[in-house]
Amino acid sequence: MEKQNEQLLRKLPSVDGLLKDPDLDSLVAEVGRKVVADSIRRAVDEVREILISQTASEMDETTIRQKIIADTKRCVKAVMRPYYRRVVNATGIILHTGLGRAVLPSKALRQIQDELSGYSLLQADTETGKRSKRDERIEQLLQQLTGAEAATVVNNNAAATSIVLNTVANGKEVIVSRGQLVEIGGSFRLPDVMAFSGAKLVEVGATNKTHRRDYVNAITENTAAILRVHPSNYKIQGFSSEVPLDEIAEIAHSHELIMIDDVGAGALIDFSQFGFEPEPTLAESISKGADIITSSADKLIGASQGGIILGKAELIEAVRKNQFARIVRVGKLTLVALEATLKLFLDESVALSQVPTLQMLRRDASEIAKKARRLASQLGKSISNSTITTIPGFSQMGSGSLPTQNLATTLVAIRPEKISVELLASRLRRYNTPIFTRIQNDQVLIDPRTLLGGDDKIVIKALLDILG
Repeated sequence: MEKQNEQLLRKLPSVDGLLKDPDLDSLVAEVGRKVVADSIRRAVDEVREILISQTASEMDETTIRQKIIADTKRCVKAVMRPYYRRVVNATGIILHTGLGRAVLPSKALRQIQDELSGYSLLQADTETGKRSKRDERIEQLLQQLTGAEAATVVNNNAAATSIVLNTVANGKEVIVSRGQLVEIGGSFRLPDVMAFSGAKLVEVGATNKTHRRDYVNAITENTAAILRVHPSNYKIQGFSSEVPLDEIAEIAHSHELIMIDDVGAGALIDFSQFGFEPEPTLAESISKGADIITSSADKLIGASQGGIILGKAELIEAVRKNQFARIVRVGKLTLVALEATLKLFLDESVALSQVPTLQMLRRDASEIAKKARRLASQLGKSISNSTITTIPGFSQMGSGSLPTQNLATTLVAIRPEKISVELLASRLRRYNTPIFTRIQNDQVLIDPRTLLGGDDKIVIKALLDILG
C-alpha cells in the first residue's frame, strides 16, 4: 500500500496538464484560467495529503484524476457562488437584520436596473453642467413628505446621530433622559456614539421617569442641545413617564438650545390606524418643534439601509459642510433605492400596496392561516416520517421596530422523527437557496407572513429533499 501510494504521488497530474482537460474547458472559459488553476492546486493538495497519510482506499491514476476534476469543479462553484444572495425568510421577522432587513419594492429594483446599468446622474446639474448636491432629489421628496425645510441622507441612523451631534454640540453638553440611553444592534450604545461625536452627555431623570424640571435644572452655559431618543427597540411600561416632545422643544427654544429628535425607525405614515401603538412620524416631529431629526431610511420606510437627517435649513447645511459628511455619505445604489421608495409614499395607498415591509406588516391573518394550512397539507401528503401541523403563533417587525407589538400568525410546525430539529434547521439553511426558520418546543417553525412569491415552492422542495 505504501509503495503503491509513493508511485501514485510521483504520477500526480500537473496543474498545466489538468487545465487542458476537456472536462474543464467550459469552466476556464466561464470564470478564467487563474480561478480554475487555484482550485486545481487545492484539489491536488488534498489528494496528495490523502496519499501521504495512507488513508485512501484503492486508488489508481484514473480515479485520482476524476477526483481532482470533480473537486476542482466543486471548489470553483464554492468560490464563485455569491455570498450575498437570495434566501427564504421563514422566521416571521419582517426586518431580519441577518437577512438584509427591508425587502426593496419592485419599483426600486427596476429603477436600479434601468437607470444604473451605465453612467447615471449623481452629482451634476443638467441645466448648468456643474457639480450639484448628490442628495438633492431625496431632499425634495422628504420636504414634500414631512414639511421639513431641508434634508440629507447618510449611511445609517447611528451615523446620522453622530454627525448631527458633532455638528451642533462638539465639545459641548447635550441633555438626554436617562430612560432613553438606548443600545442598538451590535452593542452600540448612545453614550458611546455621543462620546465619539465629541458631545458631552448629561443624563437627567430616572430610568422610568423624567420630568420637565429635570431638563430645566440641567441647562448650563455649556449646554448646546437637548436630545430626545425614541425607544424604538424597547418599551418601559408601568410606573413611567417622559416629557412630550413639544414640551422639550419649548424648553430648548426658550433657552436658545437646539432640539434634536432621534425617532429611530422613521415612520412616514400613522401606524396606529392599523391597530399598532402610536409611532412618531417624521412629519409629527417637525410639527412639534424639533429643529433637527434623525431616523433610519429602511425599517418602517422600507428602503435600503441609510440614515435620514431633516429639519432647519441652516442646520442641515452645517451637517453637509461637516468634515465627516464625506465619510458617511451614501452611493448611487442607496440613493436610487431610497428615491424610488419615497416616491411610493407620495400616495399612502400606493405605499401600503407596493412596499413589501408594509405589505407583510398588514398581511391578513386569515390569508396567512390559509397559506399555512395549504403548506402543511402539501408536505403531509409526501412526508411520512415527520409530524406536520399548523399552530397559532406570532410574527415580529424586528430590527428594533414596533417593540412588544407581536403580530398574530399561523405557523407550520414540523417535528421530524429520524433527525433532530437542529439538524433539519441546519440542512434548510445549507440548502441551494438557504431557508431560515425558527425552532421552538422541539419543532421547526415556518411563518408564511415573510414568505415572498415563489418561496413556498422552494420550502416544499427543500423539505421533500431532506425528509421525503
